[in-house]
Amino acid sequence: MPIKSFRGQMIDGTVDRIPLSTNKGSIGYRIKTFKIITKSPGASSEEDIVKIYSIPQTTVDANIDFSDNTLLAAGFAGTNAGAWYATDSIVFDNMTFNQDIYITFKKDAGSSPTNYYIELEQVTLDLNENTVATLRNIRNIAE
Repeated sequence: MPIKSFRGQMIDGTVDRIPLSTNKGSIGYRIKTFKIITKSPGASSEEDIVKIYSIPQTTVDANIDFSDNTLLAAGFAGTNAGAWYATDSIVFDNMTFNQDIYITFKKDAGSSPTNYYIELEQVTLDLNENTVATLRNIRNIAE
């Protein structure tokens, strides 16, 4: 299946929206790659938390909660003035979605922006899969 890639740079406390929804909802996506890196790795002490959600986010925080069924992926990048640099990301790859996704960025320490790179695998949904993905999205928004 085709792969779509997205990249961007965010400042602390912001939310990016990646428009994916279609009129029929017959195209679904799964996250295949999710990477983050600070704008200036090793330049200062920083901790970045980037999360991807299936619904719009009204608040941006540094807490990662795997029991949140709207969380699609979470990533961390940290550096300590060049002494070390670490990144880690976790993707829930069994989740298929057919609506827009939302990326949040919270800086726990430091002040520079961070970059993200996402690859989405495009999949064709049959009518049942389309209905399930759409209803899951509607249910999560209503909660």
